[in-house]
Amino acid sequence: MHTVEIVLLVLMLGAVTGIAARYLPAIPLPLIQIVMGAVISWPQHGLHIAFDPDLFLLLFIPPLLFADGWRIPKREFFGFWQPVLQLALGLVLFTVLGLGLFIHWLIPSMPLPVAFALAAVVSPTDAVAVSAITRNLGMPAKTMSVLEGESLLNDASGLVALKFTVAAAITGAFSWSNALVNFMWIALAGLAVGAALGWGYAVLREQVTRQLGDIAATQMVVLMVLLPFAAYLLGDHIGASGILAAVAAGVTTNLADLKRSDFIGERMRSEATWTMIESSFNGAVFLLLGLQLPSIITATLADERMGMGELSAYVIVLTAALLALRWFWFALGLQGRHLHALIASRPHQDAVNAAGRRRNAWLISVISTFAGIRGAVTLAGALSIPLLAGGGHPFPERNLLIFLATGTILCTLILGSIGLPLLLKRLPRAAENPEEREERQARLAACRAAVSGLTLSEKEREQADPQWLAQYQEAAGRLLHDYHKRIDLLDDNVGATTLEAEAQLPAVLRERRQRYIVQLELHLKCLHIERAAMYAARRDGRINDNVLRRLAVEVDLSEVSLQQRLAVARRTLAKMPAAAPPPNGGAAVKKE
Repeated sequence: MHTVEIVLLVLMLGAVTGIAARYLPAIPLPLIQIVMGAVISWPQHGLHIAFDPDLFLLLFIPPLLFADGWRIPKREFFGFWQPVLQLALGLVLFTVLGLGLFIHWLIPSMPLPVAFALAAVVSPTDAVAVSAITRNLGMPAKTMSVLEGESLLNDASGLVALKFTVAAAITGAFSWSNALVNFMWIALAGLAVGAALGWGYAVLREQVTRQLGDIAATQMVVLMVLLPFAAYLLGDHIGASGILAAVAAGVTTNLADLKRSDFIGERMRSEATWTMIESSFNGAVFLLLGLQLPSIITATLADERMGMGELSAYVIVLTAALLALRWFWFALGLQGRHLHALIASRPHQDAVNAAGRRRNAWLISVISTFAGIRGAVTLAGALSIPLLAGGGHPFPERNLLIFLATGTILCTLILGSIGLPLLLKRLPRAAENPEEREERQARLAACRAAVSGLTLSEKEREQADPQWLAQYQEAAGRLLHDYHKRIDLLDDNVGATTLEAEAQLPAVLRERRQRYIVQLELHLKCLHIERAAMYAARRDGRINDNVLRRLAVEVDLSEVSLQQRLAVARRTLAKMPAAAPPPNGGAAVKKE
């Protein structure tokens, strides 16, 4: 089967499994994709794909890492740079050394450099699988940000460590000084290349859009899709880390986006494009793992003197040792303010008693341990091990290394799927999710800013034409009415002007929000009717396709906005306490 056909087939299967996962919400999507890939390729006449690690790294990894760098919250990423670096660099080195020595002790037939190579292969984590498992389960936002930052950077550090350990296994020589110098060059040059390309793209986009506006939005999005591949190839060409180059390009591009609030068309196209790419490529990665699983097991059983039971035992022990090292690093290596920062899920967390803080610290360390799921980069790294070592001899224990790495991916994924939901239930949750609170406060500030912007100054009133001023006041009054309703929805302290109002505030707010929800629902119903009438006009031939598209886009944008406002309103209403009867049997309380 040709490469193009394989890629198209894998992308199609990724979409199919994504739909199937909607009917099986209890099973994480990565597990479904791995199982489907294994089932398709397991029979003798099943689908067998020759896996090219270099092509895999080039085709799938750069856009995924670019998207992660583009989307990751930069405030948390840079705010927690110390624990992120401790995990992405310190934990990788700790894992390679500690796990490599343990593997050599456990399997004496595996040479020490090969054992270090296996440890380097399983050192990178996969935040995509973690987010797929923990979605809507209450994973603390700060903890997830640190785990995402770790996953962004430890891919590069793990692959660099693999490069040095494989070289040591082939040549039999290793130099710490050369390794350190090479690592600094690979990392810093990769970051510089990615940042330079991201900055260059941002400058080009600014020049083009300043002259053409959103007319060239589609072309700029296409260039943005090609940017991670350019960063990866250029970084790899100069001997630097192409992975870090793709990450740096994504971070730099996102930082440049903060100054581009006016270009709506480009922003919407970029968001839709990257959502599709992430969904498709993430599915393809885990499907490829499943497709390779039968051949990996068959090759290992054919070449090794061990049976499936002994191999499975090695996988379980290796996974346990890997997670134990990770827990040790979290429990002891991240003590102090870094771990406390991970625990804090809302302001004033210091009020929690000492016993509660210790319990939360223990839970966070265990949750972060189970979140160390291995994924795509581990598979690609294992399969990139060369077939031959020095002197033309076969690379020692290559099939066993690939089998153990693949088994580790499956074990960590299964343990995370079972353990993380159970552990997250035990973690105390804030009364309001920090991101939801920030979203509500931002919406409230935006509405108040809009209200202030509608108010004319005394000088503007005096200079305005009376007829225009009357029309302006009428239009502004309608807009102010809508904005005040939204402010009432978002501000819990609105309207408490008397003792009676203060006593009845929850009931008043609840009634206002219920009325607002009804209004939004009616507005959505009207939009649906409008859209149906537009499509009916097209079916009758009264308008053509171009007119229909322009009209439908307007209605679609309005509907998306209304749906978001309706979701916020329902979420806010659900968190409100039930209306209590007014005090004194409903008698009015007069203000003194």
